[in-house]
Amino acid sequence: MEDRDRLIQETLNGLRKHLKSDRIVLYYFYKEWRGQVTFESLRYIDYSIYGSAGADDCFSNKYARLYLEGRISAISDIDEADIDPCHRDFLKSIRVKANLAVPVIKNQQLWGLLIAHHCQAPHSWVDSEILTMKQAATLLSESPFLD
Repeated sequence: MEDRDRLIQETLNGLRKHLKSDRIVLYYFYKEWRGQVTFESLRYIDYSIYGSAGADDCFSNKYARLYLEGRISAISDIDEADIDPCHRDFLKSIRVKANLAVPVIKNQQLWGLLIAHHCQAPHSWVDSEILTMKQAATLLSESPFLD
């Protein structure tokens, strides 16, 4: 395993254990608002969405701008959240009950998203969990391995 892959995988594994979440993914935008899951850490193998293209049709310049400005999306219960139906349907299709997404900013560009999922039940995200995710996203963005 390359140093880059090891760093990313260890970061995701540590986050999943710390947050007691079912899945942590790193979603990379390979072109304007088109991307895929490039790394994941799973509680159970059947939660894998590795290589998933995500809900690209739901993601727009508006959301990209908000994430570039530091937006954090912390959804404790996707069934109760005030979110776009496209986004809700996508999250349900990958068995998400609660979702926490933070931006990974590299060279002042939105490189990707670091995302935590609870798949078994809703989860109220607390400030310390959000801070931990933000710190991990910053660590990844400052790594010389992300191009």
